[in-house]
Amino acid sequence: MHIAQIGTGRVGRPTAYTILTLGLADELTVCDIKDKLAPAFAEELRHAAASLGLDTEIIAATHASEVSGADIILISAGRSRKPGEKISRRDLTAINAKTVKEVSEMLKSNNPGARYVVITNPVDAMGMICKKYSKADFVISTSTSLESARFRTKLALTFDLPVTLVQGWVGGEHGSAAVALWSQTRICGLPVQEYAEQMRVEFNRIEVENYVKTVSEFVIDEIGATEYGPASIFARIVRAIVKNTDEIIPVATPMRFRSISEPVYMGCPTRLGLSLGPSLYDVLSPDEQQALEEAAEIIYQTYLLAEAACEQQS
Repeated sequence: MHIAQIGTGRVGRPTAYTILTLGLADELTVCDIKDKLAPAFAEELRHAAASLGLDTEIIAATHASEVSGADIILISAGRSRKPGEKISRRDLTAINAKTVKEVSEMLKSNNPGARYVVITNPVDAMGMICKKYSKADFVISTSTSLESARFRTKLALTFDLPVTLVQGWVGGEHGSAAVALWSQTRICGLPVQEYAEQMRVEFNRIEVENYVKTVSEFVIDEIGATEYGPASIFARIVRAIVKNTDEIIPVATPMRFRSISEPVYMGCPTRLGLSLGPSLYDVLSPDEQQALEEAAEIIYQTYLLAEAACEQQS
């Protein structure tokens, strides 16, 4: 299995490292346009592989056009938020759309049949850009997978339970229009409200949702970036594809809505393996479905901004 990581910044590096340590790749390509960054990082990975007893072949590339024969391609290339910077994910749209377009076009000819996992923010709109310009059959974005991990984390802390006893997902936009899917949330196998009443535990849904939407700002301001949380969930997405686990992960895939003229990439719990299975959209509550459609409208408007930037570049 040949996995390529395009972009080796504060997210790309720990993601590639986690993929390596999980033994998911026979070949692992790391690519970054910054001079000597990918070769230096490749050396680090080779040393890690030697320490862990892994025979993974590590390849360094400076341009996406040098990447060839990859089975899975992760794209995290682009500008990220800096510590203390209050820029929203959608404000990154014009800059990152041009980068994702360029990378997607470079990759498509040398990597036929590759499956793409888009990480670059605003990730849902960037998934749509990658789909358009790579023309690949399998393109997903990581979407609300990270919010879902934060959601389970906060619930586990609230109820003082191991996180493995919490099931729950967040859908919608990776950003301010994230939607907690309470109808599918379970604690010890019970609906969350039923469990809370049985255990006589009071909890505030708004507090949980605010944690999900704001905790990244705290981490970025104090550490400089969110790294290990994203890397772990992105590696789990790769594992689901490589191992064909058919597990439910809230990634973004093209979804149709009556109010939008073309499919929109929007986060929804979806069965993921070598192919894309069904999502849980149809079993969500009417209110949740409405909130997801509203999130899709926001994502689509972001995509239109992204596409306009790409057209200006052309």
